[in-house]
Amino acid sequence: MEHFKNLEQLSLELDTSKGKILLLADPHLAFELSRGLRIRTYFERELAEFIKSKEPDFVMLLGDVKEPLGLKTYTKKILLEFFSTLEDFEILITKGNHDGKIEEIEREFKNVKVAEYFLIDNALFIHGNQRLPEIEFERAYLGHIHPAVRIKFGSAVKKAKCFLRVCNFLILPTINPYIEGFDVRQGIRMIPFLKSAKKGKVFLPDGTYLGEVSF
Repeated sequence: MEHFKNLEQLSLELDTSKGKILLLADPHLAFELSRGLRIRTYFERELAEFIKSKEPDFVMLLGDVKEPLGLKTYTKKILLEFFSTLEDFEILITKGNHDGKIEEIEREFKNVKVAEYFLIDNALFIHGNQRLPEIEFERAYLGHIHPAVRIKFGSAVKKAKCFLRVCNFLILPTINPYIEGFDVRQGIRMIPFLKSAKKGKVFLPDGTYLGEVSF
């Protein structure tokens, strides 16, 4: 399905010693009211079906699983429905700045684990809003800033989500198709350990390399 193709391009599959990890960032479930939408998109159902179709050994959610900062009835209902359909998969969540009280969801499901970060095969998985943990790693994957760039088509300018590589850090775009990204030049300042970075490499979700961008 076309929707699944878009979700596939906004996520990554990694082969690790623990098996295949499906990696995605910033779903912001229960986002509709916060973003001014007056209809239910049921994005959480679409995302769950996509995850099941990929049959991963692990699902790594790089934070901001939900949009509201708290965990009121509406948000909790959506999260419980989402995780209930994924009970056959091990789910790892790196806690993001929107994930207040996400531990209440963790307690409901034996297959869900929440932590500040995970380290697998010398790869660090982290949301990106906090300082780096004092551990050794070779590469890192994060989200948080919803990276995007502006592309010119003649006289028209379009914002496009992108993957941003800064040294050994790869920043994923938000998996949520209803949420636009931040321009990478502004977004990079929101990552404490990368706010002094001078440049990064930009890739479109289809793998097209756009070149380096200076911050």
